[in-house]
Amino acid sequence: MIELLNQLIYFAFFQGLFLVVAFGVSHKKRQQINTYLLILIIILMMGLIVKLGHFALGWERQIKGIAEFSVLLFGPTLYLFVLSTLSEKQFAPTDLFHYIPAVVHSLIVTFYYILPPNEVILQRIETGELYRVVQILVGVTLAINCTYFVLSVLKFQKLKDALQSEASYVLNVNFVRNFLIAIGICLLTWMVVYFISFGNNREIEITSREFIWVAIALIVLFIAYYQMVAPTVFKFKKFPQEMKYAQSKFSSEDLNMLKEELEQLMAQKKPYLNSRLLKSELAELMNINAPELSRLLNERIGMSFFEYVNYHRIHEFIRLAKSPMIHQKTLLGIAQEAGFQSKSTFNKSFKQIMGCPPSEYLQNLM
Repeated sequence: MIELLNQLIYFAFFQGLFLVVAFGVSHKKRQQINTYLLILIIILMMGLIVKLGHFALGWERQIKGIAEFSVLLFGPTLYLFVLSTLSEKQFAPTDLFHYIPAVVHSLIVTFYYILPPNEVILQRIETGELYRVVQILVGVTLAINCTYFVLSVLKFQKLKDALQSEASYVLNVNFVRNFLIAIGICLLTWMVVYFISFGNNREIEITSREFIWVAIALIVLFIAYYQMVAPTVFKFKKFPQEMKYAQSKFSSEDLNMLKEELEQLMAQKKPYLNSRLLKSELAELMNINAPELSRLLNERIGMSFFEYVNYHRIHEFIRLAKSPMIHQKTLLGIAQEAGFQSKSTFNKSFKQIMGCPPSEYLQNLM
């Protein structure tokens, strides 16, 4: 079993090495990947190097210092990756403050564990001091990484909701979501192993530690898999940065006129037929900005941009369904003609607006 796990770690290491070389050497590929994701891959590789160096080369204290440094780089980098992937956030010198715990932690490990002579380390092992200090340091490391993981999840949900308000279609953020799930499983594995370490059965503890490396290896393979099957997910589409809502100067009469203009626009030009319509694009057609369109929709129509566009798509679908083409196309085909991008969004929007599934509605028409 252990041999099989080691083979998996070897495989993940070479997959990670391939990713680092591919993204590091190719300028085109560097344009396709978030820099923080590349840093995450390198950090994971540092951890795997420690594991491989330990059982292949017999390295001990010296290389373990690399692991101690890399594991505390992971949490902050994950947080900055989520932040920069789903927003226009660019690197700023203040971001380096997130890495202060890693630097402090590494200095402690260096002066306490790596630099002292073997005689001092053996004495600390005999007295049990080293084991207690290591448990404290590992606990702090785990707590910091878990904190940044929770912050990453909360930031992901907040930014995803903010981005969704700008689009008329459901955003594909599966990579970031699944990546966070994979990280969560890795941290949970680490947490279980940490609490096992407080028991008296050292054999169980040593065996369970292997699963931490397996979890790290699987994250590397997870990234490699997405790079092969869907490389575009590494570069999330950015949306125009919205101005403050308070900048809208329209009076009540202005909003009433804009409402009429918007309804005429939707009826005549049918911009909702664009399955990837953005709020900024519809606002541009009306010669206003996105916050002013948001105010118009909220105060005069009572819908969000997403709801409003799909409302018109539903009624376009009904119009098309009443025409002879209903016998020539599938339900999904007609929905796509009306501007919907996915079947799930169409079904959910239809039921919310019409009060029944589309199939039931069409049966009542016949």
